[in-house]
Amino acid sequence: MEFVKGLKQKEVIEISDILSNDLKGKEVVLRGAVHTIRDMSEFSFVVLRKYEGLVQCVFVNDKVNNVSIKNLREGSTIEVKGMVHPEDRAPNGFEIILSDIKVLSEPAKETTMPIPISKWKLNTSLETKLSLRPIALRNVRERAIFKIQEGIVRAFRDFLYSQHFTEVRTPKIVAGNAEGGANVFKLEYFGKKAFLAQSPQFYKQTMVGVYDRVFEAAPVFRAEKHNTTRHLNEYTSLDFEMGYIDGFEDIMDMEAAMLSYVFEFLSKEYAKEVKLLGITLPDTSNIPAVRFDEAKRLVSEKYDRKIKNPYDLEPEEEVLIGRYFKEEFNSDFVFVTHYPSKKRPFYAMDDPSDTKFTLSFDLLFKGMEVTTGGQRIHTYEDQVAKMVARGMDPADFSDYLMIHKHGMPPHGGLGIGLERITMKLLDEQNVRETTLFPRDVSRLEP
Repeated sequence: MEFVKGLKQKEVIEISDILSNDLKGKEVVLRGAVHTIRDMSEFSFVVLRKYEGLVQCVFVNDKVNNVSIKNLREGSTIEVKGMVHPEDRAPNGFEIILSDIKVLSEPAKETTMPIPISKWKLNTSLETKLSLRPIALRNVRERAIFKIQEGIVRAFRDFLYSQHFTEVRTPKIVAGNAEGGANVFKLEYFGKKAFLAQSPQFYKQTMVGVYDRVFEAAPVFRAEKHNTTRHLNEYTSLDFEMGYIDGFEDIMDMEAAMLSYVFEFLSKEYAKEVKLLGITLPDTSNIPAVRFDEAKRLVSEKYDRKIKNPYDLEPEEEVLIGRYFKEEFNSDFVFVTHYPSKKRPFYAMDDPSDTKFTLSFDLLFKGMEVTTGGQRIHTYEDQVAKMVARGMDPADFSDYLMIHKHGMPPHGGLGIGLERITMKLLDEQNVRETTLFPRDVSRLEP
């Protein structure tokens, strides 16, 4: 009988091992995929793709251990042995002078790479990139996009842990519709009516009554039938909810501090990707905040644009608000507060000084809404009264109202669109560029 005792020390090493242990002049063993092959007549380069980046390997002769450079193909996975040699022009500042190659696997016979993934940027249409997503993602720049996205989520989690938040998991198959409206995906659930969750709203509020402060990074689903550069039918929402707040400003303060942590984290832990993608990390130390009605007035006057919808911001208005605060305060971010009650969900707390408005906000980043948040109603009587005023039947929300009936602290929270904030950080023009496998009205595969 054998026993499994955990990880075993292996001869194979990684890029970081070479860089951190100064293995120049030493023989090493690495494994990776053949990213590209460059035949220079007298010698050849085989560039390996690994999770940390690229490694340049040098064929001094036509063959290494009976493996011919002419027989190697892009997409093959190989194990190589060789001497680490300093080379400033190579990725990570070193190359491997090969002494041995072992082919681990090969692509299907008579196939070629459908797109040139070894190019710096894939000069092809977005539609082609998405149709060939499993291959396109092997491109160095495409990989870097989603490493940055990984960093955002890591930092979001790390910061909230440091602020005494508890991470939760909420259901994505639900019986009710938290946000209202018709843009929900309906399911048949063992003979019952169910929906894909538009938001973890009810559940994260519930968990504030348990842990005081909670967060989640998870998918949400919106059955929006329009096909724009900013909308998805499935996206990742970074949500947090916190109790014992003095006002909705506490939520904005927490987000501003979190964003500062995120961008500082990216500058340190993801410096390679930040440099590769040419990202300028924004300053979030002093984010302006403006009332909804005042923001509309300011851009209407400065840019001579007539106010068309007094209850919501149109995408063009968001762009102009972003432009205004960039020009006037050199800020890429702006909080727009006190949205009209008419356009906010029934759980949003109305402003006691003027109930036409709510104690809520959106955060705009470079002219696009990336966050929606605010203070929630926390008393049973007030929540029931607002439901009734909107023609809703409180009996349909008995599970949700249970938390109010049995006591809730003043609380509030927000949701951040991960793909959108990544899109604006990278100055991409379409949110699908920053979505691993986008789901929209026309795409369900791959």
